[in-house]
Amino acid sequence: MTSVPSLPALDFPEFAPGSVWLVGAGPGDPGLLSLLAVHALAHADVVVYDALVDRRILAFARPQAVLDYAGKRGGKPSPQQPDITDRLIRLARDGRRVLRLKGGDPFVFGRGGEEALALAAAGIPFRIVPGITAAVAGLAYAGIPATHRDTNSAIALVTGHASDGEVPDGLDWPALAQGAPVLVLYMALKHLAAIAERLMAGGRAADEPVAVVSKATTDDQRVLETTLGRAAADVAAARIEPPAIVVIGEVVRLRARLVAAMAPSRPRG
Repeated sequence: MTSVPSLPALDFPEFAPGSVWLVGAGPGDPGLLSLLAVHALAHADVVVYDALVDRRILAFARPQAVLDYAGKRGGKPSPQQPDITDRLIRLARDGRRVLRLKGGDPFVFGRGGEEALALAAAGIPFRIVPGITAAVAGLAYAGIPATHRDTNSAIALVTGHASDGEVPDGLDWPALAQGAPVLVLYMALKHLAAIAERLMAGGRAADEPVAVVSKATTDDQRVLETTLGRAAADVAAARIEPPAIVVIGEVVRLRARLVAAMAPSRPRG
C-alpha cells in the first residue's frame, strides 16, 4: 500500500467524527486529486467509494480505514441510491468520519446533490470537496481544449442517460443544438445514435467533428475522432467502452495540432 504523503503545513479543516465529506476523486489519474481530498483520505474512518474510483486512490486512505464499495454500473446489480444515502447517515450517527468518495466531481452528474440534501435533512454535518470532472480532464488529456476563443465562448454539459435509462426527454434538444457551440455528453454511448439524430434534426451538421474519450486519464484511455453523423457506427466498430465522454464541436479539430506535441501523461488514443 502506498504511504500517505506528508502534506504542507496548511490550515486544513478538521474532519470531525459524526460528519460526512462528499469528495470528488477526479476521473481516474491519482495525480488529479486535490490536497483536500488527500487530507480527507488520511483522516476518514470509512471510505464509501464508487465504481469509477481508481484503486490507487484508495491507497491514500489510512490503514485503519474501512473501504466500503458502493459502486453503481449500468446493467449490473448495484446498490440503490437510497441504501447508499442511508448508509452514510447511519455511519455518521455512529460517530464515524465518513468519506463519500465519488468519481469526477460530486455535483456534476454524480448524485452528490441528492446525498447532500439527504444529509441536510437528517441533520448530519457535511462538507463538499470538488473534484476535476471528466468534461475538463478527459478533454485535456485527449488534447482538446474545452474552450478556445477562436471556436467557442460557451460549453454545455449534458447527460445522455436519464434516471429511467432512456434518452432524457426533459431536454429541449433543438434549443441545445443551437445554444452551445460545444457539447460534452456524459453517459451517452448507449443512446448516441438517437442523440446524434436529435441534434442533427435541431441543426447540427452531420460532418461536425466529434471525439469520444473512453476511460479518460487512465492507462486504458482511448480517443476516437469521428463526425456527428458517423459517431454511433464508429463507436460500435471500434468497440469503445464506457465510461466515456463525447465532445461535439470545432474544438475537436484542434487536437491534431496539440496531441503530437503534448508530453505523455496517459495514452491519448
